[in-house]
Amino acid sequence: MVTIGWQGGPEQYEPLELLEQAVAAERAGFDTILVDDHFHPWDPSGHSCYTWSWLGAAAVRLNGIEIGTGVTCPILRYNPAIIAQAAATIDQMSPGPVYLGVGTGEALNEYPATGLWPDYNMRQDMLGEAIDLIRALWTGDEVTFEGDYFNVRKARLYTAPKRDIPIYISSLVPESAGFAGQHGDGLITVANPPDVMRQVIKNFDVGARMAGKAPEAMPKIVLYNVAYTDDADAAVKIHKKYWASTILRAMYLQNIYTPEMSATNGAAVGDDTIRGHMCISADPEVHARYAQQFIDAGFNRLYVHSSGPGQYEFIENYGKHVLPRIRQRKPAEAPARGVA
Repeated sequence: MVTIGWQGGPEQYEPLELLEQAVAAERAGFDTILVDDHFHPWDPSGHSCYTWSWLGAAAVRLNGIEIGTGVTCPILRYNPAIIAQAAATIDQMSPGPVYLGVGTGEALNEYPATGLWPDYNMRQDMLGEAIDLIRALWTGDEVTFEGDYFNVRKARLYTAPKRDIPIYISSLVPESAGFAGQHGDGLITVANPPDVMRQVIKNFDVGARMAGKAPEAMPKIVLYNVAYTDDADAAVKIHKKYWASTILRAMYLQNIYTPEMSATNGAAVGDDTIRGHMCISADPEVHARYAQQFIDAGFNRLYVHSSGPGQYEFIENYGKHVLPRIRQRKPAEAPARGVA
């Protein structure tokens, strides 16, 4: 059965408000929670709390729902040893499971805090090394690590994780999905046209098999936007204000590093484009059919994000009316060979 999660938006909401939303999501029946890890919001009118502080509060406030990041960049504004320590602490505090989502980052978060924005290939190499270091520290053993980018001397986590923490790697395009399969315990990506989604899965599977893993048993996560309402104009307006620039690939590749720069780029995104990147409906069956495309592509963990209107109403109603329908869905069977 597919796992369905709620994606919280610290770029839009103040931290205590976001925490109450997470409580509501657990109560509404979501299986898991994902929260972004940003230094800057996408728009200057937004917010940007420190995600690891927030996760500590969530760990002791929630009652066992899975929590994790989607995603942390553990290579520039963070030292990976500190991320290893942070995730281990959250795992100790949380009654439910914890995961770590990681990626190569965006200039919006890394450049303002460090003045650094290496090219993508270097960031990917750094990420691979960071993952190795994090896993070594999670054993609780003393670690001396000499890498190309990171070094530790006789480092040890004296408060190690109490469970195995899976690492899910972000891949927004097919070209990086093989790396995620090789180095990760699972995949995180975002909604794209079906052919792109299938290629992401295919490349991830190839990378996983190269590393001796069984990709059919690995978590494959997709994040997508929804609004459980008939008021499409209001849904588009709110999403455009806080999240429009997330649609643009340039935000993940170029050195766009202030919320003002992000908002300027996002202003070019039209309302129709935003509608095309969301499922907006008050009909639960429409939402279930929308989810089906991701299930058919091979994703087994779906995280929905709603920017509004009415976050609590969305959480309650989506939990009551949509989650049961999605959970009934299964991948469509491929036609037999020779059958049209």
